[in-house]
Amino acid sequence: MMRHYCGLALFVLLALLAVPAPAQEVVHGADSLFVSPTVKLAWAVRRGTTEADTRVVVRVVPAGTAYRLLRVDGVDPFTKEHKVFVAARALTGQTDVTIPRGAFADHPSTEFRFFASAEDAAANAPKLTVFYLGVPDTTPEFADQSAADAYLERMLQPK
Repeated sequence: MMRHYCGLALFVLLALLAVPAPAQEVVHGADSLFVSPTVKLAWAVRRGTTEADTRVVVRVVPAGTAYRLLRVDGVDPFTKEHKVFVAARALTGQTDVTIPRGAFADHPSTEFRFFASAEDAAANAPKLTVFYLGVPDTTPEFADQSAADAYLERMLQPK
């Protein structure tokens, strides 16, 4: 009888190990406008009076509730060092993330990491990562906040 339970336990363990972990989708976001079935991103630069005051603004709009949290990391492409640009935050409706443009000098690769739950965020297990190699060349610059907001709103309107 004991052999039967040991054999059954081994079978269950092997079956569990054979189940693949949920896959993470990794997508290259090449332009200042990224649109997928689950999320949209639009980039703008808000110029400051100095370069230190200049900010990159990315408006994120999820489609549905597949992703509950968002974290933005900067990555050094040579050392692979990650720097958190924007800590994990709730993703509800439209969310703007703002990053000093100077931050892209040392960490030019940017990863928008989308998590289904707080547990996934704590385990650093995103369901989707949209990565960019620097600020996209197509990103427009604006002198004031209202012009940047109007542009982002126009770009993310449903078609």
